Order: sequence, then structure tokens, then C-alpha cells
Amino acid sequence: MKFDSPYSLKEIAEIIKAEFIGEADFQIAGINEIHMVEAGDLTFVDHPKYYEKALNSAATTILINKKLPCPDGKALIISDDPFADYVYLVKKISPFKPAEVAINKDARIGKDTIIQPNVFIGDNVVIGKNCIIHANVSIYDHVIIGDNVIIHANSVLGADAYYFQRRPEAYRKLESCGRVVIKDNVEIGALCSIDKGVSGDTIISQGTKMDNHCQVGHDTYIGKNCLIGSFAAIAGVTKIEDDVIIWGRVAINKDLVIGKGAVILATSAVAKSLEGGKTYFGAPAGEARGKWKEMAALRRLPEVLENL
Repeated sequence: MKFDSPYSLKEIAEIIKAEFIGEADFQIAGINEIHMVEAGDLTFVDHPKYYEKALNSAATTILINKKLPCPDGKALIISDDPFADYVYLVKKISPFKPAEVAINKDARIGKDTIIQPNVFIGDNVVIGKNCIIHANVSIYDHVIIGDNVIIHANSVLGADAYYFQRRPEAYRKLESCGRVVIKDNVEIGALCSIDKGVSGDTIISQGTKMDNHCQVGHDTYIGKNCLIGSFAAIAGVTKIEDDVIIWGRVAINKDLVIGKGAVILATSAVAKSLEGGKTYFGAPAGEARGKWKEMAALRRLPEVLENL
């Protein structure tokens, strides 16, 4: 999430009442979790295992729970609980605003777009021209939708990321402040859920078509002209390149890359990144021909055992 205007290091440290290392007027342009950071961003780290990754990331301000040497060109904010302070900053800078009407008066809706009854459109939403938004669709705050997009009934765009930190007493929620961005000529089936980024964008690119009952996790990127079958479940921070076909009931784990032109057959479960231009099947998914040979061999196993 980029701030409307930069904060100084001192201003951010004062909000959470923390000590800082660096120049007081050092500029902070945004706040991002580690997967999405850019220069100018603040991120957090609270485990020694990830100190080096955070300190060497693109982020230029690190909220951390230990005093360490500050890398050149960066700043540190020392916190007893970086996770809690990060969440506090998100809520302070980008607070939740309860809706007072079904369609926010500031929503920008393009020419010839049709909004069916009982649609909810939140704050700071942009919808392009020639779209059809069917009944009971919920479009949360800050969602961006391009031209010629169709969204079928009861789908939800922009729900919070499914992102929690485990603690002995309970799970702690990492507050989401990202967006959903839907490009031109996308069609989203009924009862789909597309979660916003934790701090960046969940993106569905031009021409992609989704069937009913699909789930797209936070900060996922789906490329151009993909087909996604019903009941597909795509976890967060996944990259699906252009022209990929994902058939029904496919489950894809987080932090993976599905290469351009890959085809994943129905009911497969993807546990690792897949090369483009190939067809995959199974749980865990592998190249389809190899999987079918394995299945043929297994069918012969009782006969083999009888003849031993």
C-alpha cells in the first residue's frame, strides 16, 4: 500500500511509540509485507530466521524486534512486537470505513455498465465501461475493474487475505490493505471469491475466464487469456502465466509459478511450480503421460501379486 503522501521516520515511530535508527526525516512512501516490498516501503520482521531477508529486501524501513546494524540507505524502527505494530499502522493509516449505502456515491462507474439489483460497491471502486455486474455481487473498497467485464451473481471481490500468525493463545490476523485489479474482458463466474492483496494487488489479466465457485488467494497474479474451471482453489502469492488452462477442482499451493500455456487436468493438486507448455495431472500433479502410466501399472499390481 502506498501512502497518499510520505511519512517521515520520526512520524511513523511516534505513532507506535517506538525507537528508531536513522535520520528523523527519512521518507517512508508505503507499507508492505515482505513478498511485495519496493524501495520506499516499510516492512516488518519478528523472527531471527528472517532478519537477513528483511534487511536485504527492497524495503528501506524495517520494523524489527532487535537492534541490529542498519544497512546503508535504510532505517530501522525497534519494536517489542513488530507484527502488532504493523497491523496498528495499517489500521491507523487505512482505517475501515463502514458503508452507509449499497453503492458508494464516490464509485466511478463507466458508460453503459449495468449494475443489477442488490449489488454492493464499496469506497474508492472503479468500474469500466460496458460491464455487467449481476445480482448480489459484493465489490469491496478499492477494487479496480476494467472494461467489458462480466461478474456473475454472488461473487465477492476484495475480501481480506487469509493470512494469520499463529500464537499459543490464538491466531492473530494480518490486516489487509491491498486491492483487487480486474483487467479488460474478464469474466468471473457465480459464487467466486477473489481476495485482495495483504498490501499489494491481486491481479486477473485481460481475457481470463473463470467458472463458478473459484477461489483466488491474496497477491496472486493470473495472466492473460487463462481458463479456470469450477471449484479451482488458488492459494496466495501464486503466479499463473498467460494462456494457462486449469480445469475443475484443481488445488494450487501458495508461492508457486505455473508456466505459460500449461494445462492442469481436473482434480489435480499442485504442490510445486510447473513448467509451461505441458499437461499435468494427479496429486501431486506431474506430467499427465507419466501419471497415466503409473495408474496403469497400479491397476496391474493385484495380478502381479497373485503370480508371485
